[in-house]
Amino acid sequence: MDIKQIQDLIRFVAKSGVNEVSIEQNDFKITIKTNQVQTIVNATVPEGLQYAPAQPLATAPVPVAAAPAAEPVADTSKYVVVKSPMIGTFYRSASPDKPLFVNVGDEIKPGSVLCIIEAMKLFNEIEAEISGRVVKILVDNASPVEYDQPLFLVEPI
Repeated sequence: MDIKQIQDLIRFVAKSGVNEVSIEQNDFKITIKTNQVQTIVNATVPEGLQYAPAQPLATAPVPVAAAPAAEPVADTSKYVVVKSPMIGTFYRSASPDKPLFVNVGDEIKPGSVLCIIEAMKLFNEIEAEISGRVVKILVDNASPVEYDQPLFLVEPI
């Protein structure tokens, strides 16, 4: 991971509102912790790797997007909640001109693509693990999501 990627990661973490992110690769480990006042970066750089010190980032409080207003779903105990497996940006389609992966009322089966979550310029397809019918979409398109955040309510079939 080069210094540009680290700086991009710091900016992404600061914008997403996540408190802590740790990444471990072969001989490289980085932990980024944020709060409302500062960003702290702890990194172990392998020997022989040259790097230029990053310019300090000015962090400001990140406004939290209000939850989308939606009609309440009656009894949610019979539904399965599909949660985000990572932090990133939630997209309902592959690109703005492509059709949405799923809509409310669509039937899904294991392996069906539900959405895409972009993390560090990587687009990760999130697939269904159960068969069912999409009852509610809990996140707006192009919104930041956190790890384990509910994305969809699915009625199992």
